[in-house]
Amino acid sequence: MLYPEIVIAGCGNPLFADDGFGPAVVEELLRLDLPDNIKAVDAGLGGPHFIFTLLDPHVTRKLVIIDTVDFGGKPGDLVRLTVEDLPPGSYRDAHSWDLTEPLHRLKDMMEITVIGCQPKRVSAPEFEMGLTEEVQNAIPRAVQEVLALVGVDYGTNLEDYRKGQHQPHAGSEACGES
Repeated sequence: MLYPEIVIAGCGNPLFADDGFGPAVVEELLRLDLPDNIKAVDAGLGGPHFIFTLLDPHVTRKLVIIDTVDFGGKPGDLVRLTVEDLPPGSYRDAHSWDLTEPLHRLKDMMEITVIGCQPKRVSAPEFEMGLTEEVQNAIPRAVQEVLALVGVDYGTNLEDYRKGQHQPHAGSEACGES
């Protein structure tokens, strides 16, 4: 079995400033002791074209994608989207690859949720390492949102996750609220 019941895929490229949001969130998730039925992967730019094609819909029941999405919000705002919220051609990576097509093929076989972060700056094709402050500050909220989606409750901040001090989740249902 390549992937388990729940797959969390952080999409993007850290060489293009805020486009590295998805991999940065997965990096935080990988520091946690996630249950065996959950796998967090840095999907990079190849997620839709390589990793998503390796999912076995008889095994994987839920796919959570973390990525930057320009939805007109303020930098660092988060949004939760379904595949139906993504009209064909509306969701593209830094190289203009259409990411909606592979997701539309999978949507009837598994539950798919996209946690999108409004970027401040995606520098492609120029290299720029590091997230902007607004997007960096969205990482803890994205971790909370992902954990809530997959049914894992570790607490309310990354410092507690890392220290193993698990406190009751006190977050709201809406993405992007502090």
